[in-house]
Amino acid sequence: MKKRAFSTIAFILANVLIWPWLLRAWVYWNVRARIYDNVQSTPPASVALVLGAGLWADGSPTPALYDRVATAVDLYKAGKVKKLLMSGDNRFEWYNEPEAMRQLALRMGVPDEDIVPDYAGRRTYDSCYRAREIFQVNELVIVTQRFHLDRALYLCDAMGIQSVGAVADRRTYTPPYAQLWWLRETPALVNAWLDVYVLHPQPVLGDKLPIEISHQ
Repeated sequence: MKKRAFSTIAFILANVLIWPWLLRAWVYWNVRARIYDNVQSTPPASVALVLGAGLWADGSPTPALYDRVATAVDLYKAGKVKKLLMSGDNRFEWYNEPEAMRQLALRMGVPDEDIVPDYAGRRTYDSCYRAREIFQVNELVIVTQRFHLDRALYLCDAMGIQSVGAVADRRTYTPPYAQLWWLRETPALVNAWLDVYVLHPQPVLGDKLPIEISHQ
């Protein structure tokens, strides 16, 4: 009995330790062909979904967030997208990612009418969910760093959104942050799987705000 119990425990532990990495490998294999390293090769879509990446204490974008916005602006200026959906956290009066992203895009030359703030994109799951449910988007380019794109594409797939990924790695990020980003993606992907198939959390919702695209 003890031997059987030990074998059962060993089997469970092995699966707990190995399964997350198998999930990450499977997701990478399924989305890898839809990730593009430069603006020129990125397929066009109506909307670029720009995901939040934090602010400094003074409210300015972190380097990762700056690079996401700058990459989205490049896509816009190249005619690859028509609207920028800036999705970030705004739970606190003093912390407003979408507005910081909007202001940066304005300074970079994007007209205000082509910038759509999403003030309740607290997590990647929420941003993808709200892109579909609130903003009625069914195709988009996700703009974020390479480490994040697998999970973001996976979640958009789960939401029924046709998506490709544009890599926003415009610099070498300071260690150890870059290494920590890569390491945290495995548990974050497991959490995304749980959200999609088990927990089904509902983000902050509200009135539908369809993004209107001009075809002129």
